Amino acid sequence: MLFPGIVCMILLYIFLQQGPSEEKETLTITTIPDEQSEEINSADAANEQVEAVSIEEIMVDVKGAVHSPGVYVFTTENRVIDAIERAGGYTQEAETTAVNHAQKLQDEMVIYIPKIGEEMDQSVSGQVVIAPAASTTESTAAQVDLNRADEAALTTLPGIGPSKAQAIIAYREENGSYKTIDDLKNVTGIGDKTFEKLKEFIVVK
Repeated sequence: MLFPGIVCMILLYIFLQQGPSEEKETLTITTIPDEQSEEINSADAANEQVEAVSIEEIMVDVKGAVHSPGVYVFTTENRVIDAIERAGGYTQEAETTAVNHAQKLQDEMVIYIPKIGEEMDQSVSGQVVIAPAASTTESTAAQVDLNRADEAALTTLPGIGPSKAQAIIAYREENGSYKTIDDLKNVTGIGDKTFEKLKEFIVVK
């Protein structure tokens, strides 16, 4: 009989038509052109170089009235206050009124903190941050006597113009000599803030 043979041929034909199906994955690779890659690398290198130039290590010598004098390593971003703290802070004898704590440090800088009343040698080499402390005699000589000063002398004081100078003299003439420098706060126009600026420069004799 031909029927079974025909059936076999049909099945064989169908089998041959259906090959194994394979799913292929497509992988997309995006590449950066050589010129663009070089530009990116150059920009990164430039940024690193700028950062290295702007912030560098320096050495600073801290001397005088601090707890731990010595040479310390900082960066150009540090300031005088950082050096003082690294050196253990001030001693009780330190004269700190002339210290510019906000000043940025520089390589080979010398920070000398004098003691109260100490006169520094002007020939000290290097960069000295602290100015010499004024001696007691110089400080007294620069002070203005409220009981003897005229208008010209009074106007040399910080914050005192002709009108306030005249008021100081008028108070002295009306109420007698100043007993203490605190009496100056009784003068019209001189408040606590003005007095704080003046008290180091005035004296009563």
